[in-house]
Amino acid sequence: MTGLHTTLARRGLMFILSSPSGAGKTTISRMLLGADDEINLSVSATTRPRREGEIDGIDYHFVTPDKFAAMVEADDFYEWAEVFGNRYGTPKGYIRKGLKEGRDFLFDIDWQGTQQLKQKDDQDVVTVFILPPSLDELRRRLESRATDSEDVIDRRMDRARAEISHWAEYDYVVINDDVDACFVKVREILHAERMKRQRQTGLIPFVRELMG
Repeated sequence: MTGLHTTLARRGLMFILSSPSGAGKTTISRMLLGADDEINLSVSATTRPRREGEIDGIDYHFVTPDKFAAMVEADDFYEWAEVFGNRYGTPKGYIRKGLKEGRDFLFDIDWQGTQQLKQKDDQDVVTVFILPPSLDELRRRLESRATDSEDVIDRRMDRARAEISHWAEYDYVVINDDVDACFVKVREILHAERMKRQRQTGLIPFVRELMG
């Protein structure tokens, strides 16, 4: 028996990971990007200053506030939001072209951005919310970073509670009490969503040929 492998054309998807700061979405995102060649990180435009080691076009598209405002005016974003005084947004054109070519995009955005994205392109969006095992553990993780003052951590905890209140708006919810187990669950979700019938654009011609 020969091992035949049929690859069908499919439409790409926008895979959204959201979580409160410190709950692990950035770690899970990196693991997913490292393990899966078919998914690319959606690179946001931002008005925040570039940090040491960050590369324009790789980490973010760094733009001036005036340029960002012009992009908003031209409806060039799928979604955008202001966070701690800086603006972040997802440019449309590059993503839409990639979806048609069957490429998947990973989004690390909050619930507001998620809602905006779903309103503009619901058919291509898959949403996953990552919960911490407890708020005490979330605070411990934020403090262990040693990058923020107590005041900033307090603000992040307030924001975390607000974010968590939107958990029911997501397609999938995963608790991150073990990062490796959480990653396995997230990857299984991605694999299953890729196999959905409506995304398998090559199925119709394949079945027609199959039936003769």
